[in-house]
Amino acid sequence: MRFWFHRLPIKMKRLLLVVPLILVGGFGMASDFDYPLSDHFDGERFFNPGNVGQKKFSDFVRVLRERNKKPWPDWLENAKEASPKPRNDENTIQLTYVNHATVLIQFQGRNILTDPIWSERCSPVSFAGPKRHRAPGVAFDRLPVIHAVLISHNHYDHLDLPTLRRLHQRDRPLIIAGIGTRPFLEAEGFDRVVELDWWQKHESESGVAFHFVPAQHWSKRNFFGQNEMLWGGFVIKSPRGGIFFAGDTGYGKHFGEVNTRLGPFDAALLPIGAYKPVWFMENFHMGPSDAVQAFHDLNRPVTLAIHHGTFPLGAEGHEDAHQDLLALKEAAGDGLKNFHAVGNGSVLKVPLKGPLTQSTDNVNDSINASK
Repeated sequence: MRFWFHRLPIKMKRLLLVVPLILVGGFGMASDFDYPLSDHFDGERFFNPGNVGQKKFSDFVRVLRERNKKPWPDWLENAKEASPKPRNDENTIQLTYVNHATVLIQFQGRNILTDPIWSERCSPVSFAGPKRHRAPGVAFDRLPVIHAVLISHNHYDHLDLPTLRRLHQRDRPLIIAGIGTRPFLEAEGFDRVVELDWWQKHESESGVAFHFVPAQHWSKRNFFGQNEMLWGGFVIKSPRGGIFFAGDTGYGKHFGEVNTRLGPFDAALLPIGAYKPVWFMENFHMGPSDAVQAFHDLNRPVTLAIHHGTFPLGAEGHEDAHQDLLALKEAAGDGLKNFHAVGNGSVLKVPLKGPLTQSTDNVNDSINASK
């Protein structure tokens, strides 16, 4: 009996090693809440208004039984690799699709990253968990200086600590995230963190404002601490234009609300992957058809599809989201001409209608938040 562990399959050994680490909560969690009660916070946990998306244990049993996950190729080469310039002072927004939900936004002299991940896996450990099937479309050492990082929520494919540490060591960017996230990040050694509630904003010295806006999702990093850090999307605004980053979200009325309160937008980043099986995923992840509806709710800005094609997180194959969106575009004709699904390393340039104003070279943005 003493040799029972050595006789187990390698995957079972890895699982048995990982579970104790997660159980002791070694990956951090928020505590000591002092946030106002709201339609999405009950004093202990965050939730989606109306409790949208609540799952029963039987749902998890069913999805494990019916998932029928399509296999992905072991590795896929990118058609392009981008080498972004140090800054963009043109009257444009430059969007470089890195991978998954990571986009380099170059706007008004600022270099902004959304949910950066350069790690091989989106997991608490390096030897198990969802593994990338494509390289990032920008090599880390080719990134320009990053001024701000936007974290939509705390799942491992969106809040990747190894990548954040590399960015902090190199550039010490400002990190902006939902309330509940700052204590976690500060415990990990990050000292430039702003946390925002929905509809709060952070004003930077460069004249760019970052608004945290609702999303329909959830948060968790271990077996404890579910929904102790708020999830959301971001609106980036200046007199020159606006950008909407939806984060990770199911479809809901919040898209129309964001557009009414903070639109119009010149560009949008909308997720289209990890949507199958639809009956299980739709409350928290948009597929292509839901993303198209959100696109219309936002009055059809130039839109980049994100959250697809790099990590196998749903039951769909590696090209399903892209192909489903292309089929919708073909059927719609000009109605979807502004909605683009591109590969890692591709670049979109979005012309701005706003006036070309003088940007600043001061990257030490002040840390404050206001409604």
